Amino acid sequence: MTPDSLMILATAIPLGGAMLIGLSGRWPNLREAMTLTTALALFACVAALVPDIMAGARPKLEIVTIMPGLLLSFALEPLGMLFAIVASFLWIMNSIYSIGYMRGNRESNQTRFYVYFAVALSSTMGVALSGNLLTLFIFYELLTISTYPLVIHKGTDEAIRGGRTYLGLLLSTSIGFFLLAILWTWNLTGTLEFTPGGILAGHVDDTMVGLLLFLYVFGIGKAALMPLHRWLPAAMVAPAPVSALLHAVAVVKAGVFAVMKVAVYIFGIDFLHHTGTSEWLMYVAAATMLTASLVALAKDNLKARLAYSTVSQLAYIVLGAALANSAGVLGGSMHIAMHAFGKITLFFCAGAIYVATGKTEISDMKGIGRTMPITMFLFFIGALSVIGLPPMGGTWSKWYLMLAAADANQFVFVAVLIISSMLNMAYLIPIVARAFFVTPDTTRIATKISEAPALCVIPIFLTACGCVLLFFYSDLIYRLLVPITQP
Repeated sequence: MTPDSLMILATAIPLGGAMLIGLSGRWPNLREAMTLTTALALFACVAALVPDIMAGARPKLEIVTIMPGLLLSFALEPLGMLFAIVASFLWIMNSIYSIGYMRGNRESNQTRFYVYFAVALSSTMGVALSGNLLTLFIFYELLTISTYPLVIHKGTDEAIRGGRTYLGLLLSTSIGFFLLAILWTWNLTGTLEFTPGGILAGHVDDTMVGLLLFLYVFGIGKAALMPLHRWLPAAMVAPAPVSALLHAVAVVKAGVFAVMKVAVYIFGIDFLHHTGTSEWLMYVAAATMLTASLVALAKDNLKARLAYSTVSQLAYIVLGAALANSAGVLGGSMHIAMHAFGKITLFFCAGAIYVATGKTEISDMKGIGRTMPITMFLFFIGALSVIGLPPMGGTWSKWYLMLAAADANQFVFVAVLIISSMLNMAYLIPIVARAFFVTPDTTRIATKISEAPALCVIPIFLTACGCVLLFFYSDLIYRLLVPITQP
């Protein structure tokens, strides 16, 4: 099968799966079989593209020509390949986990949940495969709209309020800033194509580059830079599988992926470095890193703490783009994968705790490691990866980011990265310590093991293994990504 056909299938398979899931909704076992089959088929389709991309191929496909020079198109390069393979693999994990969670928690509207999940993955593939800014913008918006029903899944007043914040903030930033930046770029250059080395050099005055960068970075609201981050904690009213989707599989990763793609293929890292106009973005990213971590320390709700942790971690990727050098692009891009595996593990654990015990507050989780030792040990592995300690994958992305800051003679950001990692420890490790070493607030210490359903625990084990494997096989990601640092 040709790469062109595989790229079409990557967006079509989840849509076809969504239709089959909807039609089989009256038969839960068949519906869930359709969900898993669709996820496996998507991963197989995306994985089939990897050898060509590793060999240097850059397949392109024109879909629709809107007007001369302006078209919808797919084009796959290493950064998109990384995002697509991570998202498609983690959808398998999330699908297995969702079955255990939705059944164990006896959630309503399960068919609708699986249908919109599949539609969201189709949009995610469209983002990963976008060949130009117009295609990226369209699929970016479709991703926002298709995930809204998942955010408000529970239908409570709190869920509706959270969904309103989610939809309102993401749509307003993308239309008000992102679309304006795209139109400005078209007016300046006459093209929206993602091009190695960028397209803006020689077309925009150095004094205006900073403003255009501002429009892009804050227009891509899914990157969750402060102060445009409120949608992310607000969306935590959604079920745990949706939180995992938002934080690891699709939504926020689509945001930081878009920021990195714009930095590399629209501005060009050499152009950003030459103009020096991304320095302000380094400080915004650093401030977001530290501030969000401090807010996370104050949160007692586990999902809220993890949400602010994500806000902080996304800023690592933005910092990598803003440093505008090879190590920064490599570190930031690698962090897309490293954070995805670590954070999905943590959110899966939060959901498993809720299914097994009904607990959502960290202060209520004293001694929970005695009854859920597997879950809490896997939480510890995910936490180590997010912190960036060996032998976990997160070690390497943070290593390259620190090298990038040192190479740019921006040693203040080396310090920020170290402090941020220490804050990661401060808000994650006490959860594990409380679980294993603090006596429960009961007169009788619970000793009976009571884990969440196996379909919840198995995916956590697999994603935690992924955190470890990414440490030992990070060279595969490195070799995939190196070409994007070369004009």
